Amino acid sequence: MPHTTIEIETQDGSCPAHVFHPVGEGPWPAVLFCMDGIGIRPALFDMAERMSSAGYYVLLPDLFYRIGPTSFDAKTLFSDPEQREYFTKQVLPVATIANIMRDTSAFLAYLDSRPEVRPGKIGVTGYCMGGRMSFAAAGHFPDRIAAAASYHPSGLATDAPDSPHLLAPRIAGRIYVGGAKDDRGFDDAQKERLDRALTDAGVAHTIETYDALHGWVPADTPVHDPEEAERHWRTLFALLGGTLGRD
Repeated sequence: MPHTTIEIETQDGSCPAHVFHPVGEGPWPAVLFCMDGIGIRPALFDMAERMSSAGYYVLLPDLFYRIGPTSFDAKTLFSDPEQREYFTKQVLPVATIANIMRDTSAFLAYLDSRPEVRPGKIGVTGYCMGGRMSFAAAGHFPDRIAAAASYHPSGLATDAPDSPHLLAPRIAGRIYVGGAKDDRGFDDAQKERLDRALTDAGVAHTIETYDALHGWVPADTPVHDPEEAERHWRTLFALLGGTLGRD
């Protein structure tokens, strides 16, 4: 699949992004791919290529652009104290919901400008940190998001004033959440709170727990689970196909 690196001007600077699309002229339905906390790397390119091979124009932005190019070793980030401290104190603070939602306006404007992209609503999928962002996007841009998927997310339904579950009344698209097992960042209590918020708001949604640990989808993580990763692809393509269709 064609892979192009671009720059998208946001309110806060210039965001590097990667574009993947099928061979041909299109137009294709668009998918915004929100990266995990490990950062932009080949494992995510492989995932984006698989999405595009299914008939989608995929935009993968570097959500850490405010501090410059940042990517970690997926096998050592959370086991190496020095890397983890830098990640927690320097990197995560720039990837707030408020910042990324501001960026999302620019991402949507970019997609709107592309003749290869089918006009109208888009899909969004995210992993880990990106799962929180994909869900938040559905609430912040209800007129633009037809479907949002969130895989092994953290912090979707907390006591924080910006907890994504509080956006449920604003969501108009379909929601899919695939949580990890034994995940303190998205435990059963959060799943129940999220389900209640979405149900009360009348949002079409599915919340499932996979038999895999947090971070199981990307192929380069220590907890990658090939079987459950394939299940993720089935649910993602069912969600996108059922809302956006495919050429």
